[in-house]
Amino acid sequence: MGEIIEVIYENGVLKPLKPLKLKEGQRLRVRIYHEDFLELAREMRKRVTPEKFREDPTDYLLRLREEET
Repeated sequence: MGEIIEVIYENGVLKPLKPLKLKEGQRLRVRIYHEDFLELAREMRKRVTPEKFREDPTDYLLRLREEET
């Protein structure tokens, strides 16, 4: 099971912004995303709607590319 948490990097240590339900000494695997990546993901969620899944994925991607130019 996994969850996404926000952390801040201070004095060489990643510190969670909210308390975590973990056991002392528990090992975790961490994947780091920078805030600019998260903002890009939020923007994509706004643009990719269920209605757009009905069209061919290749056509959709080509249309997105044309809209950006």
